Amino acid sequence: MRTLYSTYDKSLISDLPRACFEGRIEVVQSVDVAERAVEFLMRQSILGFDSETRPTFRKGPMNPVALLQVSADDVCFLFRLSMIGLPDCLIGLLSDTQLLKVGLSLHDDFLRLSQRRDFVHGTFIDVQDVARSMGIADQGLRRLYANVFGKKISKGQQLSNWEADVLSDAQKQYAATDAWACIQLYREFLRLKEEGFKLLPTNQVKTE
Repeated sequence: MRTLYSTYDKSLISDLPRACFEGRIEVVQSVDVAERAVEFLMRQSILGFDSETRPTFRKGPMNPVALLQVSADDVCFLFRLSMIGLPDCLIGLLSDTQLLKVGLSLHDDFLRLSQRRDFVHGTFIDVQDVARSMGIADQGLRRLYANVFGKKISKGQQLSNWEADVLSDAQKQYAATDAWACIQLYREFLRLKEEGFKLLPTNQVKTE
């Protein structure tokens, strides 16, 4: 039986093998390409969502969402909202009530996206809610993924410039992995809930 922890010791994550999205990554910088991407995504059975915002590093209003990542199993589209805004096709995807979409801390994503354009979100499941229902207190993607899969997700690009003219390969990999990881966590949580698991308080290493 698999063992999970209510809280995962953050200090142990750096020694874990790294998890990366290994599928195709497509950067979307025009509305026409966005429309074709959404047509493809709407034919999938499940999608992972995440977003990125250029950090401000000072007090005051946050910048608008610069990037929306939407991942299927083997392809992830990076919609550069800083270039195309939030077009009708993406509003339709966000508002859809038939296709299952999963993310993490979705309330924050919805709030920031609505600063670009109002919308009513459709069918979404927040991985944090699933984790809580299983007795897991950790809510961050990095700790959850380490807990469930024994691998680490790099956060090295989190504070990079998501409004840059050209996204680096490291930025693209980071962004795609975060969206894809939500699908992996959701599916594994469902499997563990069905097959059973053992929950321990923590894996923290005790020191004398």
